[in-house]
Amino acid sequence: MLYLHDVWVNWFEGEENGYNVCHFHEWRKDDAVELLDQVPVVLVEEPLFDYIENQLSELPKQLLEDVRKKAFLRRNHERIQLEHCFVVSDGKGILAIDTMGYTIPVRKSRLVPRQEQLVYEMFQVHPVEEYEFESASEEKEYHILSLDPISMKGLTRKERQLKQLLFMALDQLFLSKNSAEIRYWYTEWAPDKYEDIQSMDCEAVKQAFNQEAKTGWSKHHYRLCENLIKGQAFFEKLWEVENASKINQSSNQ
Repeated sequence: MLYLHDVWVNWFEGEENGYNVCHFHEWRKDDAVELLDQVPVVLVEEPLFDYIENQLSELPKQLLEDVRKKAFLRRNHERIQLEHCFVVSDGKGILAIDTMGYTIPVRKSRLVPRQEQLVYEMFQVHPVEEYEFESASEEKEYHILSLDPISMKGLTRKERQLKQLLFMALDQLFLSKNSAEIRYWYTEWAPDKYEDIQSMDCEAVKQAFNQEAKTGWSKHHYRLCENLIKGQAFFEKLWEVENASKINQSSNQ
């Protein structure tokens, strides 16, 4: 079994999409970064890594058995044993995983660059482990509350979070089935299409609005999100938190 020592992790809990597990350069000052005293390293093939990175599904039983109780968290001078915690890599991507006692990858983290380099070096000289796992028979489905990676490509952490907030608000708007309100907000988004919007049925408006908003991130998206969430306390709180967050400039490497 391969191991890393003194590994900084920044856990993202319950994330099924790898794009929400932020790389080191996007870690923030208010993130709860922890130090793993020791953690086993598992080298796998790309399909299994992708399955772990972009799903919250059952991990291979043999993998769980191989890493069981072999990782330790260091906290306040204590060494705490973890049930199933490990670093996994396919030679291209790297993740730390903690099941929190379950059999799925509940918490995921990227590593700091120095530790990533050590894993890449391990991959060059050590064999890949083969594990049996049941991958989905159909391609993963993305939807309005779980956007596809293409929609998030190239965005910063703040932009990704605000885009998800925008689509949470759009989902609520669409579920209201208030055609007048849906048309109003689509007109705010695309005022040049006013006449067309008035003649479109509500379902067509929703589909066009959803498809157009999925593309990229701009000041236009930002303003729409800001206006759409006004008066909704939960969304407004998420907006405030995201706009107040600062990138961590410390050098935990």
